[in-house]
Amino acid sequence: MDAADWDARYADTELVWSRGPNALVEAECTDLSPGRAVDLACGEGRNAIWLASRGWDVTAVDFSQVALDKGRRLAGDLAVDWVCADATQWRGEAFDLAVVAYFQVPADARRAAVRHLVESLRPGGTLLWVGHDSTNLAEGTGGPQDPRVLMTAEDLLEDLAGIPVAVERAERVARVVTTEDGHGAEARRTAWDCVLRLRRT
Repeated sequence: MDAADWDARYADTELVWSRGPNALVEAECTDLSPGRAVDLACGEGRNAIWLASRGWDVTAVDFSQVALDKGRRLAGDLAVDWVCADATQWRGEAFDLAVVAYFQVPADARRAAVRHLVESLRPGGTLLWVGHDSTNLAEGTGGPQDPRVLMTAEDLLEDLAGIPVAVERAERVARVVTTEDGHGAEARRTAWDCVLRLRRT
């Protein structure tokens, strides 16, 4: 999907994603001391807004202007700089934290994005990347059905070859999803995500 497709999707409903932050983003970032953060491929800005509410100075980047406009309205007076840009080409500098949640693109685009992102961190800065794991296609539920846009934490580490980092977490994690069972009841199913947390050294 290109920016126009995402603009249409965001324009078609009040919120595509939840108002609250991604659960892994919340769990991994709660104890970090606020500084400068970037939320790449931020969508409507749920993670950016949460970080800003905790005192972070946040840059939120997405190529959908419709999503950014929605995020700006939701954020109110919080310290978020909304930037319309291609997440695979955007570059910044001197960030203390970079967050990415479910940015599902082919490997070459992903590699460019994660390398630019880690290079935008100051020494000691943290990257947190959460994505739909490659194993979710056969073993999990929901998420993209195109294997070209799925990944593992190991894929992300390979993308960063040559950039000095200290890995704090790199693994597959289970996420419980509630879905319709086809008979008017709810069923609990497991989705598989990949999580990479590291510091730039």
